[in-house]
Parts: sequence; C-alpha cells; structure tokens
Amino acid sequence: MIETAKTTSMVFIILIGAAMLTSAFRGFGGEELVKEFLGDLPGGFWTQFIVVMIVIFLLGFFLDFIEISVVVVPIVAPILLADPAANVTAVWLGVMVGLNIQTSFLTPPFGFALFYLRGVAPAVVKTLHIYRGAVPFIGLQLLALVIVGATPRMVNYLPNRINLTSETAPPPMNPRLQSCMEKQIFAYYDEQKTSLQNQIDTMRRVDIGFLPQNLQEQLTGSLDKAMQTFTLVAEIREAESELAAFIPQYRPLHHQVRDIQSEIRELENEIEDLERNLVRLSREERSDKATADAMRQRIEMNLVETGETKNKIAQKIPAEWEEVRQRFVKLKKAEQKARTDYRNNVDRSYETIVELLKIITAVPQLTALEGQLVDLRKVIASESPEKAMDRIKLEERILGSVVGSNAIKSKLSKARRALKGKNPETEKALHLLNEGLEIFMNEVEWRHRASMELAPALQTYNNAIKDSFGLRMQKRLTDEQAELVARCMAFHRDISLNF
Repeated sequence: MIETAKTTSMVFIILIGAAMLTSAFRGFGGEELVKEFLGDLPGGFWTQFIVVMIVIFLLGFFLDFIEISVVVVPIVAPILLADPAANVTAVWLGVMVGLNIQTSFLTPPFGFALFYLRGVAPAVVKTLHIYRGAVPFIGLQLLALVIVGATPRMVNYLPNRINLTSETAPPPMNPRLQSCMEKQIFAYYDEQKTSLQNQIDTMRRVDIGFLPQNLQEQLTGSLDKAMQTFTLVAEIREAESELAAFIPQYRPLHHQVRDIQSEIRELENEIEDLERNLVRLSREERSDKATADAMRQRIEMNLVETGETKNKIAQKIPAEWEEVRQRFVKLKKAEQKARTDYRNNVDRSYETIVELLKIITAVPQLTALEGQLVDLRKVIASESPEKAMDRIKLEERILGSVVGSNAIKSKLSKARRALKGKNPETEKALHLLNEGLEIFMNEVEWRHRASMELAPALQTYNNAIKDSFGLRMQKRLTDEQAELVARCMAFHRDISLNF
C-alpha cells in the first residue's frame, strides 16, 4: 500500500508540476509566441500540424507519454483546433498524437518500447536485433498515421455513432446536427415525396368539421405547411447552389485579404505597445534628460515607420474586396434564411399534430372531472365564499394538468374572483361556472367524437411524418438516422470563409 501511495503521489506530482509549467508558460506569453510561430509558417494548417507532430515525435525519444500529454499537448492543441480552415475534432487530433508517440517509442536509438523489450528479452537477443525487428512495425505505424490523417472519418465515425445512439444522445433539435441531418432528410424527401404527399392528401380528406374553429384552422394550416416543405427544400438547394458557385472565385480573395488584415492587426498591436511605452516614458522622471529625449525620438520614429508600413500593407487589399464580400454575405444570409424558414415551417407543421393528439387523448382525464365540476354549483350556493374559492382553486389546479382545458379553467378563475372581497357576487360566480360547464360539455362531446373518428387517422399521419417533417421535434434519432448523421459528421469541413 505504501509503494502504491508513493507511485500515485509521483504521478500526481508530475501532473501538478506540468500544470504549473504550462500555466507559467502561458502567463508569460509563451503560447502567443508558439501561435505566432506556427501562424507564420506557409501552407496553413497542415504545415503547422506536421511541424507539431515532428516536435512530438522527437520529444518521444526523451519524454514519457504523461509529460508530453500534460505539457506539450495543452499548448499546441488549442492552436490547431482553433483553425477554421481544418475544423478538426479533438478526438482525431488525440488519436494522431497517440499514434505519433507510439511510433516514437518504437524508434531507435531512444525508443522506450525497445528498452522495455530489452529488459525482458534473453541475452542471446542483441539490441541490434531488436532495432532491426522494429523497422517493419515502425513502417506500419507511419502508414497508419498517413491513413488516419488522410481519412479522419475512420476516427470520428465511431465516437459520433456511439454519442448519437447512447441514452444521453443529443436531440435532433441540437444545432450541431442540423447540417448533416438535413442532408439525409432531404434525400429522404426526394425518395418519398409522392408517399408523403399522399399522406397529406389523405389527412385532408378526413372530416374535421366537428372540431372547434381554431383547431380546424390550425390543422388545415399544419397540412398546408407540410405540403410547402418541398418548395422550401427546393429554395434551400437553389440558395446553396448559388453560394457554391460563387465560393471558388471568393475563396482565394478571402484568404488573401484575411492574411493582409492579420498583418495589419500585428502592426496595430506594435503601435499600441509603442504608444504605451511613450506614455510611460513621459510619466517617468529621469535625471538624464538627453537619454530620455533620445528614447522618445526613437519611439516616435518607430511609430511613424510602423504606421507607414501598416498603410502600405492596407493598400494591398484589392479594391473589389468590399463588393465581393458583401455578395458572399448576401448569398450566405439567403441560404441561412432559407434553412431557417424550412426549420420553422416543419416545426410548426408537426407541433400542431402533436398538440391535437394530446388534446384528444386527454378525454378520459377531462371526463373524470364532470362530477367534481357539477358539484361546484352546490358549493358556491351553500358554502361560504372562502370555502367555495378554495374548492374552485383546487379544481383549477386539476384542470391545469389536462391538455387544452384553458377555456374551462379561465371561466372557473373568473368565478373564483367574483367571490372575492367584502361583497361576493354569488350569482355572477354561478353564471360564470355555468358558462364553464357548457364549454366543458362541448369539449367532452367533440373530444369523444375525435377519439373515435379523427384519432386513428391522425395517429397514422403522425407515424408517417414523425421521422421526416417531425424529425426535429423527436427526442432522439433512430438508429438508421444516427448512422447516416454520424457518417456525415465524421468529415472535417472548412468553415474558414465564415471568419
């Protein structure tokens, strides 16, 4: 137990020391230096990534996995993960770093794994034999690195699949899922368009004349929205096509201007530092006035030179940039608006169906309250206003748990308020109660009829559309949908044009 405590303490001391070192490194601006160094490398993300992997590979000769993972990775990982051009996942980066370290541990002359083998191998096996035997495995590791680097979906698919099919899976409403989910559902619309339209037409032919006017309008509007879905999908595709056609000419200009603007920001930071130094110099009292004046002149000269350099670089921004940028933003907004319109449309379309089914299926709960509500007449007429108000309040609370009973509850609330105060209006309370009972009887009547005539057709329609129009309103994706969305999310996408 003592030896275990020693080993555990040693590991935690390493972790604490690494955390302190990393914090100090960041606190003194080391992370910014690393970021600037990697950012200045030509070739973008992949050059930065290869340099980091080479450094980690070399460190693997001398450091164990723990030191590399808690000292080096926390410094370079945020820089690589923040690049919108690559938009890589932390899982993929972690797997690449792990494979790289394992390859380093196999590589002579300092391979940890080779020394571990040397410690258990018999004396007849020479160290040179171990080095030679490791060569094929090093080749396989390097091949695995290349394959995983070129095909990130091999790494990303399984974690995404597990996440989307687990008990804690995000609901389809999750914003991160929308792009891939819509890609799959739009393909489903193409395949099942006729079938879905037939379902809508079948639902239109069902008699709903006995429903309250507001519910008739909502159900009719829901079916209209469902039919409009195909038009909205076509609009999304058109907006998407226009944006995709514009991007090839916009992308090079975007990256060119953003690089120029990055240089300008660095110069602006230099100017701010020089201005702070100038202010600090003016506040300090120096005995050597000549030295202070010379320093001030040097700072002012640097300010002028840096400002001129900044202006020269700013002039490199092409004259057509603003116009081209506005065109891109307009196309991007049009695509986003088309998607938002589609999402709002399908949500409202399906929400009506769900609410109507809840109202109809709540008829047993509503019917069970009839006796209690009728008894309120006797309570109001014979009991004290205080007792009557308490009883009415209790019935209001019970009605609150019944879907679609707000109109009845409203009349009871008004009846209760009529009994308030020094001059309770019993007659008015009874009149309002009778109005509430009349609404109650009408509700029970049409709900009973709807449960017999409308509910089966409505449930059939719901089953037909819940995984298409109603997908966003479901609690989770089906296993088949989760698989398709996981495949889509496994790819890294370039989102740099949005920044």
